[in-house]
Amino acid sequence: MSGLFITLEGPEGAGKSTNRDYLAERLREQGIDVLLTREPGGTPLAERIRELLLTPSSEVMAADTELLLVFAARAQHLAEVIRPALARGSVVLCDRFTDATYAYQGGGRGLSTARIEQLESFVQGSLRPDLTLVFDLPIEVGLARAAARGRLDRFEQEGRSFFDAVRKTYLERAALAPQRYRILDAGQSLAAVQASLDALLPELVGRCRG
Repeated sequence: MSGLFITLEGPEGAGKSTNRDYLAERLREQGIDVLLTREPGGTPLAERIRELLLTPSSEVMAADTELLLVFAARAQHLAEVIRPALARGSVVLCDRFTDATYAYQGGGRGLSTARIEQLESFVQGSLRPDLTLVFDLPIEVGLARAAARGRLDRFEQEGRSFFDAVRKTYLERAALAPQRYRILDAGQSLAAVQASLDALLPELVGRCRG
């Protein structure tokens, strides 16, 4: 069996974590070793960076600071968790990865794609996800779900135009590389979304065992 790197992406309230856990269970039922992780975060150091990124503060974080912190956490995450797991043949299911950087720091913050690409190459080398699942839903639905969870983090407090740009960037990236992306309608019921994941399962199992 070979390692497989699957990332789950989407705007706020899309249900990525819930569906990541569901997909992990279905893969484990097939005897596949699965590692669950998230970004920013995934290691103790990267989780501390996550706190810096998500906690609201009276000091406005510069967009470049935000971008560099995201990639600093990612470098640690790759070194300590993702690369070792892939090397031992595990399936890595990661809640957000670099597509989120293009969507949030690129689309939302307006930072240049070229700048993000430079950091992506520097931190990741040739490593890219094998498959990216984009959980797409209307912005107002996602924000309502996020608000229902309780106190909003620093990103969730952004305005509608920010999240419109995030969603647009995700869909544009998926359209440019359909061989890597699968778009799932996260506005459906949870049962319907998970039925879509079930439909993907034979392909994923086949790739793991290929």
